[in-house]
Amino acid sequence: MTDWPFKPLVFSKKSPAEMRGIAKTYYDEIKKRRTVREFSSRPVPREIIENALRAAGTAPSGANMQPWHFVVVSNPETKKKMRAAAEQEEKEFYQHRASEEWLKALEPLGTNRHKEFLEKAPWLIVVFLKKFSFDEKGNRLKNYYTSESVGISCGFLLGALHHIGLATLTHTPSPMKFLNKLLKRSKDERAYMIIVTGYPADDATVPVISKQPLDEIATFKD
Repeated sequence: MTDWPFKPLVFSKKSPAEMRGIAKTYYDEIKKRRTVREFSSRPVPREIIENALRAAGTAPSGANMQPWHFVVVSNPETKKKMRAAAEQEEKEFYQHRASEEWLKALEPLGTNRHKEFLEKAPWLIVVFLKKFSFDEKGNRLKNYYTSESVGISCGFLLGALHHIGLATLTHTPSPMKFLNKLLKRSKDERAYMIIVTGYPADDATVPVISKQPLDEIATFKD
């Protein structure tokens, strides 16, 4: 037994019929989410982004350490600096770091080193992974299962932004250490992902792709 306080679970019970309908509705909605590279500069109210981040903050994490921090960028000058630094890393990636096999896999998606969306989209959410946390006395505490925890939180955030009605893009220039300096984050944090979000451009296009069917991504053991 533990002396830590517990409280009754608040759980909304639903019938199997209700759950079937909800599951189908959610799938029909989330399957429409696409990675968008062409954004509109149309403003998105900050309150909308704040509530999406609150949703991301509800994600489960190792020992409930919540090893994430979201730096939300809307300042045009900061976005311009982020684009310049990211494109320098992407230039190295496409010209020197990426294997021919990797580049061939990316080719159908139409990606390249130019990242206009980092300036055009109204919001850039830079997700940092925190290796350590600190208690009220300033003592450093180790965080656990940090990659898994932050990854789940990013999934929550992407789902929330899509559900709200915004387009998203996950961007991971490598390496991303320039973000610590540019955004004044501790060396104990690691830039994990940039989530670009806003309205898609009116003429935005996406590549024609397909997702694997259920019988290829899941196995049920009776």
